[in-house]
Amino acid sequence: MSRKQPGIDIIYEDKDIVVVDKPAGAIVHPAPGHEEGALTAMLVRLYPQMAHVGSAERPGVVHRLDIETSGVMVFAKTQKAYLDLRRQFESHEAVKKTYLAVVHGSPKPKNGTIDEPVGREHLSAVTHWETLGKHDGISLVEFKIDTGRMHQIRIHAASLGCPIVGDKTYGSAEKDRHMKRRPARQLLHAVELSFLHPVTHKRVTFAAPPPEDIVYA
Repeated sequence: MSRKQPGIDIIYEDKDIVVVDKPAGAIVHPAPGHEEGALTAMLVRLYPQMAHVGSAERPGVVHRLDIETSGVMVFAKTQKAYLDLRRQFESHEAVKKTYLAVVHGSPKPKNGTIDEPVGREHLSAVTHWETLGKHDGISLVEFKIDTGRMHQIRIHAASLGCPIVGDKTYGSAEKDRHMKRRPARQLLHAVELSFLHPVTHKRVTFAAPPPEDIVYA
């Protein structure tokens, strides 16, 4: 059952993992220029044992979301869970990720798969998309990814000619300016995350409902 703590919304927890709904604007772990307000610091205050899980700089962190991306994330509370989850996220075999994004234009066709490398190292990246609805020159698109490369969805959305609304790196500032509701951030939300529980090895799936800026864009 979901429960709120100051600054953090916990979707699920047990002795091995904690799943949270990350708000847009929150950083996952401290980084240059963003030393305060990290989710890891909040979680370590709630679960002091997490301070010794993984690395001291990124306690419990097995994956990440961009600062402006909202949605569901899992953290490890024990070293055993950390090692298993890291393996799952790095292999991309058992982890399933679903995102919602508001994009400019409308992908054509309305659903499909894009398999194009991303990043300076040209790492393989596979993204599946399906357009859920469209109005006033924007569309709500569901993205499911087989890989988890940095900025993968943002890059692939732009390559479709439909950049994510509010994306300052791969988007269109001009189109953003002409919207009725100008975006305060990139409108990308991790709506569902599924993986094998690191101890029971049974599949678990968690969801975070999209925030208002996604729903009412």
